[in-house]
Amino acid sequence: MKLQLTRPIAFIDLETTGINITTDRIVEIAIVKILQDGEKQVKRKLINPLMPIPQSSSDIHGITDLMVKDAPSFKQVANEIKQFIEGADLGGYNSNRFDIPMLLEEFLRVGIDYTLEGKRLVDVQKVFHMMEQRTLGAAYKFYCQKTLEGAHGAEADATATWEVLEAQIERYPQIGDTVESIVKFTGEDDLVDLARRFVKDKGIEVFNFGKHKGKPVAQVLKEEPQYYDWMMKGDFPINTKQKLTEMFNKTLIKKG
Repeated sequence: MKLQLTRPIAFIDLETTGINITTDRIVEIAIVKILQDGEKQVKRKLINPLMPIPQSSSDIHGITDLMVKDAPSFKQVANEIKQFIEGADLGGYNSNRFDIPMLLEEFLRVGIDYTLEGKRLVDVQKVFHMMEQRTLGAAYKFYCQKTLEGAHGAEADATATWEVLEAQIERYPQIGDTVESIVKFTGEDDLVDLARRFVKDKGIEVFNFGKHKGKPVAQVLKEEPQYYDWMMKGDFPINTKQKLTEMFNKTLIKKG
């Protein structure tokens, strides 16, 4: 059984200066795009983050300041990356919680309006953790009977992720063989913001943190509109602030 595609899917893997979506930056991006006929297209780039790469991060992915000093900045390659993934669903390993939010934040930071509307996000780690509870290297060994050479190299990780998903489709008929069925199975088909500061409860957006956790966003914004200002000034991802503003504007329209 193979993954049945109605449109391309782009598996993304990032190496970064750290794991803070709002303050860290991408130093390498690899995208393995699979077309409907199974053809594989690859795009990989080193990126100058315009900030020092901490030694602790270099120790993990092997990318140093010297290696990226002549590389383009994200702003210089953003349009090329956007065009490459345009019209494709997105996949990765832990991608819904890190790679895709980080990539979206970089797009927004340089003024490019890349929307996830209509795109389906397949997080292979979610399927794996629901079924086996392992890391990517172990997943590759378990599902593909191969050792992951070059782990923490973005292209190697992105390619391995695609191969793991193909093997998962063979192993678990219950997840289906389409992007739609996999996203529905993992419960990642109804996101509000990628940082998950908001979630949906029976179709209603609610806060997922802080003193208002579990309360409907619309209710809080009506009763305590200053909370909107506090969040907009706070250290939240741009995507979270965008979604908050959308909900705030809807609240204003209803009040009007």
